[in-house]
Amino acid sequence: MSAAVIIEAAINGGTPKARNPNVPRTPAEVAEDGLRCFAAGAAIVHNHNDEPVVGGASGVHRPEPYIEAWRAILREKPDALLYPTMASGGPHTTIEERYAHIPALARAAVCRIGLVDPGSVNVGPMDAAGLPAGAGTYLNTFSDANHMFETCAELGLAPSVSIFEPGFLRVALAYERAGRMPEGALIKLYFGAHNWGLPPTRPSLDAYVAMLEGTHLPWSVAVLGGDLLATPLAEYALELGGHLRVGLEDYGGPMQPSNVELIERAVALCQRKGRTVATAAEAAVLLAMPGA
Repeated sequence: MSAAVIIEAAINGGTPKARNPNVPRTPAEVAEDGLRCFAAGAAIVHNHNDEPVVGGASGVHRPEPYIEAWRAILREKPDALLYPTMASGGPHTTIEERYAHIPALARAAVCRIGLVDPGSVNVGPMDAAGLPAGAGTYLNTFSDANHMFETCAELGLAPSVSIFEPGFLRVALAYERAGRMPEGALIKLYFGAHNWGLPPTRPSLDAYVAMLEGTHLPWSVAVLGGDLLATPLAEYALELGGHLRVGLEDYGGPMQPSNVELIERAVALCQRKGRTVATAAEAAVLLAMPGA
């Protein structure tokens, strides 16, 4: 409970302006919104470009839009912690192709965090009958996960490890037990508001915390397709020593907030629970990131 809370702002994802006009989409908007998020209390900013994550014609995500946005952020905030997304696997691509922007961003010296998505999950909306619909699968094999872990270790990038289902965490824990988890890891526990993942409840978080027992891996919580801060999960996570991820990539509530408004709500919750909020520099030290 004494450690400062790391708040991550996932500022856009696949959210279009038609759903929320406050979402940043262009590199200039990402830079402006990212700086506002850091000023409001975020320690980490995560964003997507406009290439699709699932269902695209190729697995290529160009590094140039990230570099444009992040250099503008880093000019104002040199200690900013930033990281991107990646595309799904499949017969149309390889892990080398869809992960190629990560080394490019590291070479450009604009990111200190890599991403590891150590599993596969079906994603899609509910149909009119309330049944899972669509044919989208976010696909990452064990070999793909190994490439991500090894690349992060080679480049000195702290891995953001996405946990969409319990099986993802089993893979991450195997790397931790084998001494192959790169330094600075943060486990991201993503709870599903709809038709995948564990529901955003206290028993669900208890299950993940039980799996993590015996490790020293820090973790955060997010609700994808819902409102983390409107669930019991956020407060409970803070009570257990966890961290928080909010933002318009994840938000599926009834309003049209800005990213800053969501961060301000998260900061206020931390204050009510008696926990301080980490700056980017403090988060790097808390996570024992390379070069912190």
